[in-house]
Amino acid sequence: MNNKILVTYASRFGSTAGVAEAIGKTLVEDGLSVDVLPMRAVQDLSAYQAIVAGSAINGGAWLPEAVAFTRKHQNELRDKPFAAFLVCMTLTMKNGTQYRSHVATWLNPIRDMVKPVAEGLFAGALDINKLPSLSDRLKFRLSVLLGFWKEGDHRDWEAIRNWSKQLKPLLLK
Repeated sequence: MNNKILVTYASRFGSTAGVAEAIGKTLVEDGLSVDVLPMRAVQDLSAYQAIVAGSAINGGAWLPEAVAFTRKHQNELRDKPFAAFLVCMTLTMKNGTQYRSHVATWLNPIRDMVKPVAEGLFAGALDINKLPSLSDRLKFRLSVLLGFWKEGDHRDWEAIRNWSKQLKPLLLK
């Protein structure tokens, strides 16, 4: 095993992929060797010293492919430093910080399989035109009209970088 770090993700519309790229870039700037890959492209974890895994949230849960990835690799993930993050629109809601502790519970199924050394909770982006189904587009347009969410990119790049900078000593254990 070398000192390479894997940052892997499951993303529906690209927002989580962007967060993963930012995490990877920050770790590289901190002198680490990093691969950033979608979970569907990862078959083997043996080349990595540590794993950072994240998922978009849908219906209050990591995407099914992210849960399946964690379940498939849980034994290896338990033996390496493992950090988890999620990206969701709930944190963009008015007074979204009051939902933070509830949003954190959405990592419970992952925690039940693997204990993360760090957890990141990040707001996402909403581009209704990227939603594939008419029903999703209508649902989100209604949510925007009712004031639950605002369309646009709500990712806090500084918060993402700051969380990523804290990872280095946790991942090199």
